[in-house]
Amino acid sequence: MAHATRFEDLEIWKMGREIAKETWLLTREERWKRQFDLINQMLRSSGSIPDNIAEGFEREGNKEFLQFLSIAKGSCGEYRSQLYRALDRELLTEEEFEIRRTQAENLSGKIQRFMAAIRRSDLSGSKYK
Repeated sequence: MAHATRFEDLEIWKMGREIAKETWLLTREERWKRQFDLINQMLRSSGSIPDNIAEGFEREGNKEFLQFLSIAKGSCGEYRSQLYRALDRELLTEEEFEIRRTQAENLSGKIQRFMAAIRRSDLSGSKYK
């Protein structure tokens, strides 16, 4: 496993950041103007992905990092569920939905593989720095 010295170096953090950014841009569109609750939930779940990756990385311990990665992975699932709700409300086209669903599923898989790599690694604590 490559050694990251900052959470900003992690591909999974970058991908999570991109999902959060795209969600922000999407929910600013006119068709979303009265969807306050769904917008709030989608912004929170998408933002939770990179935030938990960053927080876990900064904790400097494998067990805590894995816990925060698990939360980030859970947020990917929550975000995907919200995408289905947006599709059902006709806020997304099938194509927009599929692009975002696939993006979230890919990130979830990468987080899972990263977690497996950490479990196999002998790195822990301040060795991440």
